[in-house]
Amino acid sequence: MLHRGQSWLAEKLTKHASRDVVYQRDDVSVELPATIGKSEYEQDDGDGVITRAQVRDFLINTKDLLQSAIGTWPRRGDRILETDGDTTFVYELMSIGNEPPWRYSDPFRVKLRIHTKLVDTIT
Repeated sequence: MLHRGQSWLAEKLTKHASRDVVYQRDDVSVELPATIGKSEYEQDDGDGVITRAQVRDFLINTKDLLQSAIGTWPRRGDRILETDGDTTFVYELMSIGNEPPWRYSDPFRVKLRIHTKLVDTIT
């Protein structure tokens, strides 16, 4: 029952709170709906200096990515292009600390939370 509820909620989030982005890996590109989010993290440099940072997250339905031309899990170096008006923002997948560049966003693995950093802006 909870899994059905999570799937229903993910569907509503995609329908009402997402925008189309382009997911790129090498020469392969697919358009997917994504909900925009953020993750905040702290990293200790080992000398007692703590760096706080925030990354832009894209929440994408797991099945949408796996059933697309990409066909596999997100990986470092992949890019997500988000267009807003006449500007396209290019984000590259990045790891947070020792973590992978993505994690599941829910306990039923319906959505992926993909961590990115802005690497280019095209106007």
